[in-house]
Amino acid sequence: MLRLAVDTGATGTLLNVAPLEIVGYDPSSSSNRIRITTGSGEDRVPRVSVDRIKAMGHERSNFPVLAHTLPPGTSADGLLGLDYMQAHALRIDFRRSTISLT
Repeated sequence: MLRLAVDTGATGTLLNVAPLEIVGYDPSSSSNRIRITTGSGEDRVPRVSVDRIKAMGHERSNFPVLAHTLPPGTSADGLLGLDYMQAHALRIDFRRSTISLT
């Protein structure tokens, strides 16, 4: 199980390269490269279609993710982007410290 940070500023879902490789994906062989902008600049990263991804009570099949490595010390294994959440309503309740996707 991976820990993904909900990132409403990320248009695409991003997973660290290592977990993708562990489950059998080879991001380095992907010919589909996407330009992304991060806090440290721009980069071109592979886009890989994963068989399925399940987060926040919802599951998507054949879902494209960006393969990139987050900075050292980051506690998340990736970012759950707007592409995953776009068909749902995202609710963040700071008073109750809850987040839901309906």
